[in-house]
Amino acid sequence: MGEPQEVMLRTIAEVAPALPAERPRYLMGVGTPDDLLAAVARGIDMFDCVLPTRNGRHGLAFTRFGPINLKNARHADDPRPLDDASSCSAARDYSRAYLHHLVKANEMLGAILLTMVNVAYYQELMAGIRAAIAVGSFTNFCAQTRESWARGDVASAQGI
Repeated sequence: MGEPQEVMLRTIAEVAPALPAERPRYLMGVGTPDDLLAAVARGIDMFDCVLPTRNGRHGLAFTRFGPINLKNARHADDPRPLDDASSCSAARDYSRAYLHHLVKANEMLGAILLTMVNVAYYQELMAGIRAAIAVGSFTNFCAQTRESWARGDVASAQGI
């Protein structure tokens, strides 16, 4: 807890091979979407973390385009949703401007909606990971996911 990602991943790489292969491998308190991809690549099966809910309560939304900080003034007049292809209605149906307003006004609904967005994104990410592993394309999935994050909000603006 609190160590840099490099240290965490090095520790996982050393410990995971010593764990029984037929048992679930659990990593407590981790983490960012990138942490999840990196830990799964090293053999971790299960996670729990307060990050998606805590960050949602503080105005940060996780999306397939990377994190979006709704405290930023640039969202004040942005009519686009966070992600129009999300399974989460809060990510699809509310504008960034409205979510920005809720966050800036410290309105509890903003925290609730962004928590929903983040939990849904984490569920979608993990479902994508499981599906990619099942068909032997986890490495490609990771590369495509990270590329989408790297393109960021530009991809969102283009409707990608």
